[in-house]
Amino acid sequence: MRIISFYKNERQLIKKAIDGNREAQKVLYTKHAPKMLSVCRQYVKDIHFAEDVMIQGFVKMFKHLHSFKFEGSFEGWVRRIMIRESISFLRKQQFVVYDNEVYEDNQINSSELISDLDTEHIQRLIDDLPQGYKMVFVLYTIEGYKHQEIAEMLDVTESTSKSQLHKARKMLQENLQKQNIIGYGTR
Repeated sequence: MRIISFYKNERQLIKKAIDGNREAQKVLYTKHAPKMLSVCRQYVKDIHFAEDVMIQGFVKMFKHLHSFKFEGSFEGWVRRIMIRESISFLRKQQFVVYDNEVYEDNQINSSELISDLDTEHIQRLIDDLPQGYKMVFVLYTIEGYKHQEIAEMLDVTESTSKSQLHKARKMLQENLQKQNIIGYGTR
């Protein structure tokens, strides 16, 4: 059986979706949902809430699809919607607490912290961070945002963003060291 592609490229698919073509919208959703659920899951610990956030993000995406300018990556545009939707969800839930105490930004290389750990274990360690630390850590380390951008997104100061990142890295390092002691009996 031969499968015929109805859409030659994503640009054409997006234009059809903008015009209200349900099949094109379904294809866009199916194509991007797994990655976007992963994005939401990085911020929202409970998978069911993460799914809800992702669905809300797609609703917003389809509502504003006409505003996509075809400049840059479509996936990146959708990803930003999902990140903002996750942050909005967490704010509504009042899970986010920021510690305004400022620390020097001693760079701890995150690749050193998590080089040999599997993804699921890493996600559990990140999930155990306080929500404010977790959001800044994910935005900076995983998403690649700068502190100024994070500060604007979260409505905090740039120094608070740096402080949260420092504390998140320190807490991750401490938790890894504790697990190393428990897991192997040595330091």
